[in-house]
Amino acid sequence: MKKTLKTLDVKIFKGLHDPIPDYLKIIEKEIGDCESLLDVGCGGFSPLKDLNKKLKRSVGVDGFKPSIDKAIERKTHSENKVINVLELTKHFKDKSFDVIVALDLIEHLTKEEGNKLLEDFEKIAKKKIIIFTPNGFVPQGEYDGNTYQVHKSGWGFKEMQKKGFKVYGLNGLKVLRGEYAKVKFKPEALWERISYGSKLLTKLMPSASYQILAVKSL
Repeated sequence: MKKTLKTLDVKIFKGLHDPIPDYLKIIEKEIGDCESLLDVGCGGFSPLKDLNKKLKRSVGVDGFKPSIDKAIERKTHSENKVINVLELTKHFKDKSFDVIVALDLIEHLTKEEGNKLLEDFEKIAKKKIIIFTPNGFVPQGEYDGNTYQVHKSGWGFKEMQKKGFKVYGLNGLKVLRGEYAKVKFKPEALWERISYGSKLLTKLMPSASYQILAVKSL
């Protein structure tokens, strides 16, 4: 009986059992024939690791040295650098990467800093800018001794559209999740599946999604 229920669960809630999340599938498609990638705020466990294998050059940068040490250990990128993400233009030339990707980064900056970051991205990227972030402000404190993990701003669906990005709504309805993208209600297993099912609604109303993937073609 348990085996049968598990089989049904995998069939009905396939995405919950898929090791590759939806946003990575979209990123892979959007990267297309790009040959060079800059992963800004890469952390120690960048999910881009497997995608980077298809690129001629991938560079990961982060302001937190222990994260870069871990990235080097995992061989996430062909190059890894400890850099203040607000000083990218001091280290990289204009139009030096086909695509810039920033996953769960911009919300850790103030609005002023975030807007500067986007301006710097447009200088350094040749083809595309890809941003993954919560849809609007979601509170989060520091952890693992990393003060950079605090959320300082929110970037919403409509706001990113106005900035010229194509925006995808992801991870179900925003009202169902909170800090660290965890479901707000118990039992978690049930509400994870309700959240998964709510992706049908967010396809029609992506502005109501918990997270967004914003892509700008240059």
